[in-house]
Order: sequence, then C-alpha cells, then structure tokens
Amino acid sequence: MAPHPEAAALLARSHRLGADPRNTNYAGGNASAKGTDTDPVTGGDVELMWVKGSGGDLGTLTESGLAVLRLDRLLALKDVYPGVEHEDEMVAAFDYCLHGKGGAAPSIDTAMHGLVDAPHVDHLHPDSGIALACAADGEKLTAECFGDSVVWVPWRRPGFQLGLDIAAVKEANPQAIGCVLGGHGITAWGATAEECERNSLHIIRTAETFLAERGKAEPFGPVVEGYAALSEADRRERAAALAPYIRAIASQDRPQVGHFTDSDVVLDFLARAEHPRLTALGTSCPDHFLRTKVRPLVLDLAPSTGLAEAIARLKELHAAYREEYAAYYQRHALPDSPAMRGADPAIVLVPGVGMFSFGKDKQTARVAGEFYVNAINVMHGAEAVSTYAPIEESEKFRIEYWALEEAKLQRMPRPKPLATRVALVTGAGSGIGKAIAERLVAEGACVVVADLDSAGAADVASALGGPDKAVAVTVDVTSEEQIAEAFKAAVLAFGGVDLVVNNAGISISKPLLETSVRDWDLQHDIMARGSFLVSREAARVMIAQGLGGDVVYIASKNAVFAGPNNIAYSATKADQAHQVRLLAAELGEHRIRVNGVNPDGVVRGSGIFAGGWGAQRAATYGIEEEKLGEFYAQRTILKREVLPEHVANAVFALTGGDLTHTTGLHVPVDAGVAAAFLR
Repeated sequence: MAPHPEAAALLARSHRLGADPRNTNYAGGNASAKGTDTDPVTGGDVELMWVKGSGGDLGTLTESGLAVLRLDRLLALKDVYPGVEHEDEMVAAFDYCLHGKGGAAPSIDTAMHGLVDAPHVDHLHPDSGIALACAADGEKLTAECFGDSVVWVPWRRPGFQLGLDIAAVKEANPQAIGCVLGGHGITAWGATAEECERNSLHIIRTAETFLAERGKAEPFGPVVEGYAALSEADRRERAAALAPYIRAIASQDRPQVGHFTDSDVVLDFLARAEHPRLTALGTSCPDHFLRTKVRPLVLDLAPSTGLAEAIARLKELHAAYREEYAAYYQRHALPDSPAMRGADPAIVLVPGVGMFSFGKDKQTARVAGEFYVNAINVMHGAEAVSTYAPIEESEKFRIEYWALEEAKLQRMPRPKPLATRVALVTGAGSGIGKAIAERLVAEGACVVVADLDSAGAADVASALGGPDKAVAVTVDVTSEEQIAEAFKAAVLAFGGVDLVVNNAGISISKPLLETSVRDWDLQHDIMARGSFLVSREAARVMIAQGLGGDVVYIASKNAVFAGPNNIAYSATKADQAHQVRLLAAELGEHRIRVNGVNPDGVVRGSGIFAGGWGAQRAATYGIEEEKLGEFYAQRTILKREVLPEHVANAVFALTGGDLTHTTGLHVPVDAGVAAAFLR
C-alpha cells in the first residue's frame, strides 16, 4: 500500500535534506508532517502526525522508520504534563498516542513536532546553525543574521518542555519561519512540505553566508611552526605505524573498530594555534558528543617527533584522559545514573597526520569521525564571528548519561560473535578464501579481502557490503613489501588486525621425477614462505595492539597423508602445519592463538581445482574431472563432499569465541580420511 500523501511528501523532503551533509549529520535531526486520514475503527477522519522515529536517518528514511501518532492524544498530554522535573516520563506516554501499531518507536523530539502549530516541521543539525547556537553571543548574532524571521531559543535539553518552548515561540512570533536552539541546532516549519523545506534551507544557507561574510580569516589562529601536515605519503606511513597503538588506547575497556581521516579540515585545524584550547572545550550539540565523547585525546607533539616518543606520549596522555573522564563522571553522576560506560577516547587527534575515530563497528567509527569534522566546522564558524561556547559540562553529562539514552542502548541487539574483530584473509578473491570472508563478515567481523587477483578481490569486497564491511587489497604473498602494504591498508581501513587466515595457495600435481626445482620453489614461496611472511606481519600488528588475536592456517589433509604424485604440494603443507605448532608456542604469551584447518577434496568452488589441479588429480586417479568431487566423497568415512563453506565453518569454530583456550590445533575438514587422522 502506498504511503499517505503527507507521509510520502515527508519522506521525499527528508531524503533531499538528509542527502546534503551541510543540512544535517548522519542519523541527526528529524522531520514531521501532519494530516488527516480515515480511522479504520470509526470510519471517520482522524488527525495524525508522521515523524521520523528513534534512531533513524533522514537521508535513508523509509515508511517503516516513521512513528505515526494521533494528534489529539498527543496534544492532550499538555494537560497531564507534570513539569520539567518529570518530563522523561512523557516519552512512555507517546506509546499511548500511537495510531494502530504506530510504526517506529517515537523519539524524544516527538513533542517538538507535535506541539508546534504547523503542518510540517524540520529539526536539523547543520554546522552553520550550530555555529550560531554555540557562539558566546549566539542570541545577538541570530538577530543580526535573520532579523525577526528566526527566533533564539535558549538551551534546554531535548524533551517535552523544549517542545512547549518552541510552540510558545512560534505562537508569539507569527512572522517567524523557525528558530535557532541554543547549543543544539535549528527548527523550521511551514504550511506545506515544500515551504518547510524552503524555510529550513533558507536558515541554513543564510547562516552559512553570514559566517562567511562576517567571519575573520583565521578563526583557529596561525599555523604553528612544525605542525603543518606531512605529505600524503608520509602521513599515511605515520598513521599506519601509529594505528595499532592508538587502537589499543581506544580499546582498553572494550574492543573497538577504527577509522582514519586525513581530510584538509582536520589537518588544518590541528596545525593551528587554537586547537588545544578548542579541543579542551569539547564538542557542541548532543548528537556530536554522544558519538565523540565530550572531548578528544590530542597528541601534543609535532609530527616530526620520533615514533617511539610519540607512542610513549600517547600512552601517558591516555592514562591522564582516563583519570579525567572518571573524574568527569564522578563530578556529575547521581545515585541513579547509569554506570560509567568506559573511559577511553572515541576520537584521537594527531597533528600533521589526521584523526582516528572508534566505535563498535566500522560504520559507527566512521560516523564518529564525521561528527567530529562537524564539530570542527562548528568551532570554525563560532570562532569566526564570536567565541565558541558549547553547553556546560554538567549538561553534557545529563545527555550522555540520560536514562532515556541508556534505555536506547539497552534496546540494541546483542553483538555478533566476531563484532569488533578485523580479519585479513589471503586468497580471498575466490574459492575457500571467499567462503571464509563471507562467513567472517556474516558473524560481525570487518574483512580485508587480500588476493593477487585485484578484480576478484574487489568483487568479493563489494558483495560483502563495501568499505564499512570489507576492503580489497592486491597482494602477492611472496612479496614482503606487498604484504606490509596490505597490513598498512588494513590498519588504515579498520584500525588494526585481529584475525589472519593464511589461505593463499596453488597446487602442482606431478610425480617426483617430473617435479622441477621451479615447481618446488613456487609451491614453497607461495604457501610456506608466504604464510611465514603474513604471520610475521600479523604478529607485529597484534603485539602492538595488545588485544590478542588469531592466526589460522588453511593447511591440508596432505600435511599428514602421503599421497602419490604430490611431493611439492604435500611437503609445503607439512611446512605450514608445523608453522602452526611453532607459532602457537611462541605467540601464546601475547594471547595470539595459532590453529590450522586441514581440508581435503574441496572441488566445487575451488580456485585451485579450477586452475588445473582438478584435471591433474583426476588423471592421477584415472577418473573424469567432473567426477572428482564424488570420488573424493566416496573414499571418506562419511561419504560426503567437502565444500568451501565447510572450511569456513571450521575457521569460525576456531575464532568465534567458544575455543578461547585452544591453540596449536589442526581441525580436519575431510569428511573422514582415516589415513590422515592426527596422532
């Protein structure tokens, strides 16, 4: 069924507004529409309001993301409103105003939309509007910018009382098209969806022009000598070297996924004299600091500082940050406040290099970084025309540790088993590696799809969900340099690496007398040497992170089974199998577990078999190539064919959290080959 015309107009308006980051940030703001529909019970008319529900995003809003409420019941809440001391109780009352099943859960801003006497209302968080809202003399600047068409509303925490305040402002100022909410954002209204959108954009663009024309040239002060941005190549190199240590800082309380940004906005801000003062003041509107914490951790060293000194200083700053955050919590916590959620920073700023942001998944980490860029833009605008003055620390705490916010967090689904884990899988562009990458992403991991076949790796990464889920890297595992670059790409994409699967391989099936030195060297270079190089680079990152980790070798039944015409392949698989034992013994002190999987006869979907190995093995056994999978199945105890996803299942079993005390193990995935039983 098509949505109501007013709801359809609301969705279209929301998409246009949400598509432009100048208008509002991701999942920030909300929009509403009021209209008449037929009550299915009485058959009469009923006045309804459609409004973006809790947690939705304007740019991607769908009909299912709208809360639908009866306007008469919502307005009736004014008569039972117990006062600002109890206004949180009004959120539960919204459930009694829902029309039918009501759609999405109503957000805290529902009152703002319902109580304002206008058919259409937008509440947005544009950088330009928040710059005025967070300027020390924001009320005066708002009047200078807009005259009497936009009215100043002093800071008030979002809720029922703010809705009443805005409704009163509109009633008292019939000429107004909207208001600037101190410390928060803007609200606009209109008689139609088009008029409301036009008014919202007028406020945003007028504020942008005002800030540009009235603002001073260098709001953040002059560039500090030695703090200018490094060259792109140098800052990426430096960022990759720092990333595992910074991820360790952000993950002391709970593991986090990272995101790196070296945009011009960030680099210019960190190069200038005022950035220490401004970062200490913290971020601005509620949407910002809920994502970024109240303030970032800032490295106070020039980018030319030696790496070891920078790492040591970051650790010192982290210890101080945790103490300061705990003190912030203690200063403002009440007996019924939620427990402290963690004292690690969500944003780490490194002058000359860029910004590292963190979250429970890649999207959350990326969005946190985007919000801090919004915060920089807000500081720039406020400092250009006045002085940046965000809301008081106590008010920030009330938002961050709001019971309603805590309830929202508690409603979130439980994380998947591999949530926050970053995996790198070699040979993941096809076959077994692809199946492993698919399973790891399905279980919550971020995956680096590493393969010699660039196009194949890119296709797999795209199919897995793109850069918030998976990225592709081209790597020849015989090259130390390419492996190092692959891990640099991994830590810049996701902050670090926790799980590595050595899967890349080839197979040459020949009798001893026909096996050339080149055949032997190629097999060993790719699988034995390649696995060693990948594991060595993985260990460097994992040790730096201090978060433990997993290394899994896709070895083979042939590592322990002596089959005909297979000397080079089987010998290198035996090498890999012993690497598992050696590295398990060596890396255990760092909580890095090393295990192996021994598949056999994975024909369907296998890149190795499709590349000629299948034909060679079929010839060895004197059967047709298309019968090879069936042949392998019939020689097993279970009489079942092994597929790539069965190998992926074993990788997950080893890394998914149930075998935390297991290392040095080889798991057979061969449907039962007695001659390959481990002894």
